[in-house]
Amino acid sequence: MIDASLSHCFCNPRAFGTVLAMGGLSRSVVLLFLLASTAKAVSSNAAALEERQPNVLFFLVDDLGWSDLGCYGSTFYDTPNIDAFAATGMRFTDAYAAAPVCSPTRASILTGKYPARLATTEYFGAAQPDAWKRNTRHLPATYVDRLAHEEVTLAEALKQADYATFFAGKWHLGPEGFWPEDQGFDVNQGGITRGGPYGGKRYFSPYGNPRLEDGADGEHLPDRLATETVRFMEEHKDEPFFAYLSFYSVHTPLMSPEPLKEKYLARKAQRGLEAEWGTEHNRKVRLVQEHAVYAGMVEAMDGAVGKVLLALERLGLADDTLVIFMSDNGGLSTSEGHPTSNLPLRAGKGWMYEGGIREPMILRWPKLAKSVGVCSVPVTSTDFYPTILELAGQPARPEQHMDGVSLLPLLKGNSELERDGIFWHYPHYGNQGGAPCGALRDGNWKLIEWYEDGKLELFNLATDPGEQHDLAAKHPEQVAELHKRLVAWRKATDARMSAPNPGYNPELPEGR
Repeated sequence: MIDASLSHCFCNPRAFGTVLAMGGLSRSVVLLFLLASTAKAVSSNAAALEERQPNVLFFLVDDLGWSDLGCYGSTFYDTPNIDAFAATGMRFTDAYAAAPVCSPTRASILTGKYPARLATTEYFGAAQPDAWKRNTRHLPATYVDRLAHEEVTLAEALKQADYATFFAGKWHLGPEGFWPEDQGFDVNQGGITRGGPYGGKRYFSPYGNPRLEDGADGEHLPDRLATETVRFMEEHKDEPFFAYLSFYSVHTPLMSPEPLKEKYLARKAQRGLEAEWGTEHNRKVRLVQEHAVYAGMVEAMDGAVGKVLLALERLGLADDTLVIFMSDNGGLSTSEGHPTSNLPLRAGKGWMYEGGIREPMILRWPKLAKSVGVCSVPVTSTDFYPTILELAGQPARPEQHMDGVSLLPLLKGNSELERDGIFWHYPHYGNQGGAPCGALRDGNWKLIEWYEDGKLELFNLATDPGEQHDLAAKHPEQVAELHKRLVAWRKATDARMSAPNPGYNPELPEGR
C-alpha cells in the first residue's frame, strides 16, 4: 500500500521525481505510478478530443429547387451522394430561405437577421427605384446592396473562436471591399461581386474570375471548387475549421458537361418525357422535370458534394464535423429557361409561394443519435448562426443573430421550437414574375400580402402544400390576426416598402 503522504505525487510528476531520487519508492510502486499516470493521460486526451470544437462544413447551392433531389422526390435527376448523406443526417421538409432570391438569403445566413432588418431585400445589382424602367403598378423599395461591415458575420464569430475560415464559390454580397476576405474568411476561392459565373468560359476554365486561378482548359467549376475545399480541409485537419462551399451551380447560364447532357437526353427519350406547362400570373411555369442540361448541372453538383464528403471521411473528420446542405431560393421555373419544376409546390424562384422559398435542407451532427431522420418543424436560414455557435460551444450573440433560433433542440429529438412564426418581406419585382409582397407562416397557416393592391391570401400548408386553395374568405379572423402580426413585424424591423409608381400606364403591357 502506498503511503498516503505520497499520494499527491500521482498528480504531481515533479514531486514524484524528487521522492524517487531519494529512494522512497519500490519498483512496484513506480510501476503502479506509471500505470496510473498513463491512464490519466489517456483519459485526459480522450476528454480533450471529446471537447474539440466541431468543424463546420456548409454546402449552399444556388437556385436548387425543393424537388430537385432524389431524397426530396425527384425521379429524373440523379443525386446519389446527397441522397446517401441525407440518410445519415436530419432531412428537413419545411425549411425556408429568408427570401425568394439569392443575396437576401445569403446575408441572412451570415448575420442571423431577416433581410428586412438589414434592408438587403433584393438580389444585389437589381435596379433601384430611381433607375426603374419597367411598367409596374409600384416602384420597388430601395435596398442596401452590400453586407455591412458593422455586422459580425458568422465567419467573424468563428474566427474569434480560433476557427480557420474558408469560402469558395458564389458570394454576391457586395462590391470589392465587401468580399469574403473582408467579412471574416481567411481564404476566398472565387467569391466576387457577380451573381453567376459570367467571365471566361463561364462554368468551364478559363473562368475570368479575379479570385480564382484558371485551371486546365475545360476544367469544370463545381469540381474545382470541391477540390479547393478538400485542400483547405487537408491543410487544417488538426484545428477547427469553417468551410463554406457556396456553389455557383445550378444558376444560369445553363451549361452541363456534355456526357451528362447526353445521359439525360437519352433518359428523356427513353421515358417519353415532354415539356408540360402551366401558368403563374402572366408567366408559363414548367410542370415536369425533363430538362437535360439542368439535370446534368444537378448531377455534377452532387458529384462535387460527394468529393468533399469522401475527403471528410478519408481525413477522419466526419465524426467531428457539422455538415449543412441548403439552397438559397427556390428552383427556377417561370423564366430564364424555366429549367426545373418545383411540383408539388407552387411557382418558383422570385415568388412568395412555397416553390420560391421552401428549400431542401439537411443537417448531420454525428454526436447526437437522435439527429438522424426527417423533421417537419418549420425552420429558416437565419437559424444557422445560433445553431453553429451553440454546437461550437460559443456564447450566443442575441444582438447579432436576433432573428435566428438554434436548431439544437430538434437535433436532440424535440418536436418544436420556441418562435413567433417565420416572416418574409420582398418589396420588389423579381425577374421571374413575382410582385412586391410579404408573408408569415405560423404553424400550418401561411398568409401572403400583396402590396400592389393589399390582397391577402391564406393557405393551410398541412392540407394544401401546393397553395391551390385560398382560405382567406373562410377564415377572416385568422387572416386578421396574422396580418396584424405581419404589419407589426414590418414596423419593428423598419422594413422598406414599395410605393405606387407615378409612371405606370395601364394601357401598356404590364412590366411583371
